[in-house]
Amino acid sequence: MTTEWLYINSGKNDAYYNMALDELLMRKIERNEIPPVLRLYEWEIPTLSIGYFQRIHREIDVEKVKDYGYQLVRRKTGGRGVLHEQELTYSLVLPESYENMPQTVAQSYKVLSTGLLEGFKNLGLDAYFSIPERKKSEIRSSVCFDTASWYELVVEGRKIAGSAQTRNNGVIMQHGSILLDVDIDHLFDMFKFTNERFKEKMKSGFKSKAVAINDLTDKQFTVDDLYVAFKKGFENGLDMHTTEYRLTEKDKEELEVLIETYKSDEWNYKR
Repeated sequence: MTTEWLYINSGKNDAYYNMALDELLMRKIERNEIPPVLRLYEWEIPTLSIGYFQRIHREIDVEKVKDYGYQLVRRKTGGRGVLHEQELTYSLVLPESYENMPQTVAQSYKVLSTGLLEGFKNLGLDAYFSIPERKKSEIRSSVCFDTASWYELVVEGRKIAGSAQTRNNGVIMQHGSILLDVDIDHLFDMFKFTNERFKEKMKSGFKSKAVAINDLTDKQFTVDDLYVAFKKGFENGLDMHTTEYRLTEKDKEELEVLIETYKSDEWNYKR
């Protein structure tokens, strides 16, 4: 049965706004003020987002982030570092009690990411879910996209979308990056490695494990193309109908408070 969701196209905003709005939507779902929400958005300034549990000074070259003029923000979700630049980002916010939603994170990833799968099909890409067979000896970096996790999206054996999920007070929030293009050199410059040789090894490995949409097709897609493809993809994949939502004045006031939290050193450098 088709369910009713809200849809927000919030366009380009800075890192703090983007993370704050995801959290605001979680709070509104928790308070039963709104139905589930699909949000699509971009980043006004290239941003390195780090996972909630990442050790910033151990893993991130903060000075290099500043040198590039990028923003840095800690996400509410776990996972590893993501460079948000030439991409479309999505977020899905819904109650844990949502009909037929699995209780486990892995299985709910599969359900929610069905919308991503349909979106890639709308672009003519043969995407499928990853089921990784990771060796115990496999070394992973602090960079997202260098290895696909359970039920993330893969094309031609390489990860094409990275997602992360958090659950809090009965609410699920899953968000992720849909890569249009990626600057691998800049991405790896912002992470710390034991030496330059190891960095180059991990960078080379990354190229074989991750790929951007425009590296897979002769047609060069734009972000506008992605908005259309993935809005339809989520609507079809999750069997939902969406109605556009505009933030109220009360929403904006609450959002401003949350933005200050995401700007703060207390939040971003807490680990």
